[in-house]
Amino acid sequence: MNRNMGIVDRVVRLIIAAVILVLGVTGVITGVLLAVLGIVGLVFVFTSIMGICPAYLLLRISTRKS
Repeated sequence: MNRNMGIVDRVVRLIIAAVILVLGVTGVITGVLLAVLGIVGLVFVFTSIMGICPAYLLLRISTRKS
């Protein structure tokens, strides 16, 4: 698979995942919301590391410069 995420997109996703982690650890978010956002955060970390976003593949979007 070809990467379809640019560096800015990847960094923004990692920052969002870090914010979710901090909010969860400090107890600002709890329960079901924490579980849902935790899953979103894990997906963001995984897609950032891999550089591939499945939603972008389906929509034929790429934020990566050629």
